[in-house]
Parts: sequence; C-alpha cells; structure tokens
Amino acid sequence: MRGTMMDFPLTLAPILERAGKLFSRIEVVWQRPDRSLARCTYADLYRRARALAEALTKAGLRRGDRVATLMWNHAAHLEAYFGIPVAGGVLHTLNLRLHPGEIAYIVNHAEDRFLIVDDVLLPICESFHGQVHLESIIVVPSGSKPVPGGYEDYEAWLGQATGDFAYPQLDENEAAAMCFTSGTTGKSKGVAYSHRAIVLHSFAQALTDTFGMTHRDVVLQIASMFHANSWGIPFTAAMLGAKLVLPGPHNDPESLLDLIEHEQVSLACAVPTVWIGVLDALEKNPGRWKFASSVRLPTGGSAPPETLMRGLDRHGFHLVQTWGMTESTPMATVSQLKCYMEEWPEEKKYEVRLKQGRPAPFVELRVMRPEGEAPRDAKTAGELEIRGPWVAASYYNAPEEQHRWSADGWFRTGDIATIDSEGYIKLVDRAKDLIKSGGEWISSVDLENALMGHAAVKEAAVIAVPHPKWQERPLAVVVLRDGAQVTAEDLRAFLASKFAKWQLPDAFVFAKQIPRTSVGKFQKTKLREQFADWKWEK
Repeated sequence: MRGTMMDFPLTLAPILERAGKLFSRIEVVWQRPDRSLARCTYADLYRRARALAEALTKAGLRRGDRVATLMWNHAAHLEAYFGIPVAGGVLHTLNLRLHPGEIAYIVNHAEDRFLIVDDVLLPICESFHGQVHLESIIVVPSGSKPVPGGYEDYEAWLGQATGDFAYPQLDENEAAAMCFTSGTTGKSKGVAYSHRAIVLHSFAQALTDTFGMTHRDVVLQIASMFHANSWGIPFTAAMLGAKLVLPGPHNDPESLLDLIEHEQVSLACAVPTVWIGVLDALEKNPGRWKFASSVRLPTGGSAPPETLMRGLDRHGFHLVQTWGMTESTPMATVSQLKCYMEEWPEEKKYEVRLKQGRPAPFVELRVMRPEGEAPRDAKTAGELEIRGPWVAASYYNAPEEQHRWSADGWFRTGDIATIDSEGYIKLVDRAKDLIKSGGEWISSVDLENALMGHAAVKEAAVIAVPHPKWQERPLAVVVLRDGAQVTAEDLRAFLASKFAKWQLPDAFVFAKQIPRTSVGKFQKTKLREQFADWKWEK
C-alpha cells in the first residue's frame, strides 16, 4: 500500500519563495570592501535572485550547466546561491585562495560555462582566464567604478530582466550546487549537491539539537561562502527567515566583533583559528564591545583547544563543536549535551563539548579497523566512515576515486576517531597527520590542543618529521602571544604531566605565524615541506 501524500519535490525554489513572501522585511547585511555596511531585505533577494535566473536563462543556460562564482561573502553571492539553481543551473563556488593553476583545473574539470566575479577579484580571474574556456564573465561592481571592457556588468545584466520568470520543473535529485575539495591529497575532487540533499540538510541544521537556528536569530556567516557549501547557512537562514550578516572580505577580529556588537548577532559560524583571534582581541580590549546577549558559535574544520572554549565562555561566546566535510554538505555531527548531562560537573561537560559530537538525524557513523567495526568504548581508534541522505555517493567525473567508498556504500573519511557509548565521536587525527614513532602512534591534535593550553602559547601545530632511529618524531611549531616568553624546556615540562615521555615533541620551533589553508586551517603540508630536511641533534 502506498501513502496518500503529495509528490512534492524538495527543491530550492520553495525556500526562495518562502523567504521572499513570508520574510520580506527581514534584513541581509553585508560589509563592502571599504568597510561600509549595506542592507537589503529578503524581498530584494527574492526579486534579484529571480532576475539572475531570468538573465541566465536568456543567456542560454541549460539544465545542469555549471555557473562558477569567484566572490566574497555578500548579497550578490547570496543571490547566486538561489538564482543559479532555481534556473536549473549548478552553482559552482570557486575557492579564491587557491593557486591560479588549481583554479583553472577546477573550472575545466567542472566544465563551467559562466563566471560571476567580484570586481576586486578580477586580478585573480585574469591570472587563470587564459587557461579556461568560459563563455561569459559577469562582474559584480563594488563601488562607482565602471566594469572594465570585455566583461558583462552584473547590475546591467539583472536590469534586463522583466520579472517574467517561471521556474523549470526540477527533479529533487538534480544537482543544485558544486564544491571541490581542498586538494590536500592529490587533485581537487568535485561534489555535486542535489536539491534534495540541501533541503534535508537545511531542515536538520535548524533543529535545536544541531545548530538551533531560528527566525529570531541574527546569523553572522564568517566561514567562506566558497567553501563547503557555505556550511549550508545561506539556505537554512533563508528557509527560516533569519537575519543574515555577511562580512565581505574583512575577517579580522576587530571587524567581526564590531559586526557582532552593531548587528546584535546571536549565532556566528567560523573555523577555530578565527575564534583564537577573536578571543585574543577580547582579552586585550576588556569592555570595548558590549553584547546584547550570548553568542552561539558552531565551529568546525579542526578541533578547538580547551583553553579557547573556556576563554570564549567567559565572554559569553558559547563554542559548539561540529564535524563535517565537503562530502557531507557539510554538517554531520554536533556536540550538544544530552539533557541529563546538564547536571554533570563542569569538567565532565567540557569533556563532552570538546568531542566532535553525535550524528545529526539520518546521518550514520561507524569507526572501522582492519578486523571490523570498533567498539564504542571511547578508546579504540579507527577510520571514521559515514553515510546519509546528504552524504556524497561519488565524486563528480572521478571514477578512479571510488575506492573512497566501502563495498557496502559508506564513505571513508580519512579521519581517525573513537566513538563512545553515548554516540559521540572524537577525532584523534587525520590519517595523514598521525605520527608513527617506533611503531607507536602519536596524535598531533592532542599535542596541539595541550600546547595551546599554555598561557604563553597563541597557536601550535605539530608535525611528523623523519627520524633515523624512530621512523618519525613530533616537531612542534609554536606562535607565542604578544610579549610572552617561554622556552622549549618549559613547554616540554608543561606537556609532561599529560603525555608519556616518548609522546613529547623532540623539538620546538618558535615562529611568527603558522601557514593556513585557503579556509583558515593550519596547513601542515607546508610545514612538512619546510622541515623535511630537519636535522635532529645527536
């Protein structure tokens, strides 16, 4: 017997309609390159996204055509997030921090037909333009300067729309958006998100036990809109009618804190390295910023140190661990406490909050070892595998990568994790970042988080360096807080209370900064290259 419910496809068009008609007065705020603030409403977003869809259709967009964007976090990018997929196209966000050759590879692999680019990012576009085959480049002006010749003007393009646009009848399993992985292991790989996956992800992200986003929230999306589907935030915020604040190209701590204060932000999303800088600014400038209420901070990309979580708590910023990947749209787990855990001692609650969390509804996780699935004992580590309705089943046009999926359809993440009896996972490390010394494994993440618990340490990254006797040994690269002084012996003694002697770094290098990836994570590949020829003292 079949159910009697309507066959109503889960696509992005109803979310755009809902935002424009139910939440027409709710604001979208963004920061221009000159740091001035601009504002529009969801009614404006609705009108302009539909105008973009109409303009693309008139320009010859076909179902499934990829439309690339090279843009910061602002309203025009938000328009592309909706206007492209509701026209039947596929939004393809390009990571503007990649090398021009890598961007060209991605554009060609995705077979992008159109590119929408910020005028301030035209130099990046021109650095790879000669290596790709784009039919049209549309430039978004940021000020009064005219768009250079040879390019389409975004505003003039939208101005040609008549408003007479009808949504195509989309299948919910058609691709709506595409992101490429960061390419830390080999060439970047494309993930095509279906309309259905994004809609289900948006519902899940709105749940109280995940991101807990509501219509009453003011949401600051700091994490780049060109990375990992912008964490799904634009779609969830529009679905709920939450006020959305976008920082443009300015992610320095003072600018972010100014935005949080001025717009009364209640939920902000960024990687931990951003919050390290924010906490530093709060500590250096006591009383400078006044906040109307506490701010919830879903964070992901790497594990935040305990000192960061505790420090932000003191200022009314509640850090919430999440975990996900480009391949999971990206939200997979969130570390919210269960009801009975609220009565636990503070130390025990922090222990749970510092884990990557439990899976969102319909996401399934398992930890696998060569002999089979690991027990849920919080001790036995193995590779984390995942499956669910918004988890990729393959990469775009990359059959050689199908080994990343198990024979029974689970995605092999490459993360090494444990899982406890409550269902919370804890990442031990990325498989490629574990340090194998004398046949034993050492977690770089545990060492890094412990080091950042020292009062003098601002940031720390630990890498494996080849060793003639032990195969590999840990080397710590440390950035000190302004004015702080500490020796390698001091740091080794500080770690000795938490780690066995053989786990301690054999060397400490003090640096002015740690290289970061295009999305703000510590770039350990660069550090490994830098210290590949390190000479150990005999």
